[in-house]
Amino acid sequence: MSETPWLTVLGLGEDGLDGLSPASRQVLDRAEIVMGPSRHLSLITKSNAEQIEWPVPFADGLPILTGLRGRQTIVLASGDPFWFGAGSVIARNFDASEWTAIPGQSTFSLAAARLGWPLENTLTFGLHAAPLTRLRPHLAQGLRAILLLRDGKAVAELATYLGETGFADCTLHVMEALGGPRERARSVSLTEALLGTFEHPVCVGLDVAGTGCAFPKASGKPDDIFETDGQITKRPIRALTLSALAPRRGEHLWDIGGGTGSISIEWLMCDPTLTATTIEPREDRVERIRRNADALGQDRLRVVHGIAPEALVDLDQPDVVFIGGGLSAELLNWLHANLRAGTRLVANAVTLESEALLAAWHDKLGGDLLRIELAQAASLGPRRGWKSAYPVMQWSLTL
Repeated sequence: MSETPWLTVLGLGEDGLDGLSPASRQVLDRAEIVMGPSRHLSLITKSNAEQIEWPVPFADGLPILTGLRGRQTIVLASGDPFWFGAGSVIARNFDASEWTAIPGQSTFSLAAARLGWPLENTLTFGLHAAPLTRLRPHLAQGLRAILLLRDGKAVAELATYLGETGFADCTLHVMEALGGPRERARSVSLTEALLGTFEHPVCVGLDVAGTGCAFPKASGKPDDIFETDGQITKRPIRALTLSALAPRRGEHLWDIGGGTGSISIEWLMCDPTLTATTIEPREDRVERIRRNADALGQDRLRVVHGIAPEALVDLDQPDVVFIGGGLSAELLNWLHANLRAGTRLVANAVTLESEALLAAWHDKLGGDLLRIELAQAASLGPRRGWKSAYPVMQWSLTL
């Protein structure tokens, strides 16, 4: 294979050829093939290269691109290809010696310049191919965010979602075709957004206001944000459990006995690089976990319907394992025999039988054994007293 890259990922703005640098124009002039969405191809009408429209869904274009290997090819992307763009997909699927990238000005930078918002203090979301619920953990009075949306109709969908979550006083700064001759910007209320018409490509500067519930940043989110049938790790125990799980960047969790999914969902909320798989034997709870994950913006949670350890056999190895249900000697033996060294394990037990099992394994392997006893103030006749919850024994160790 030639050492010179045959593939160039070129960031293109709404001003088309007018926004390209002389160096980018030279690369385009030398190209045999230009591949991209129809909207991008329409912006480079003066190119003599063969044009191939990138199909939908996006993944279907990768085999076509692979078939062009060795021919000078340009893939057109919006603005900066590595900021919610096609660049990262290209980088994952082709060797580093095959491609190069020439980024353009990102939509986020253009939007921030129009609004006068400092990007370092503004959240950015690529929601053109992701659900609006990704916003939910971040929604709070005073938040500013810039959102890339799928199309003009998605502006009304965003307004509806914000109203449903209690943030009805938000202002939407809707910006269409930024950087091009069709550029238009308007600041609208949710009602105006529902009634308005907006053209693709569109992004929104979101000024959050309203009385909706803002989620705390600390572990131990309120119990009432989760749909549950009563089987949930309660907030104080969940906070202590997340502390014991100690999530670190890029780690993967197995949540065995998912119940409501609260542990794995909170795990994912800690950092966007974290991943998780929850294993739950009851079908009704599997569906409930999925609903909770979707509603709370953690749609990347993988939910497996099955019984451990059988359901664990074909899963990717975890960095951390939590056992919240289904604790047994068989499960612990399987985990001990099959998990790699360095895997962290946390198990919670409530019954006497489970406590005895954890005590025996603590004696066998070591680690930390913690007994958690909590009580809350409750009515006691005309006065108040302490109402104790079932104590929880927690065993944690690194294999």
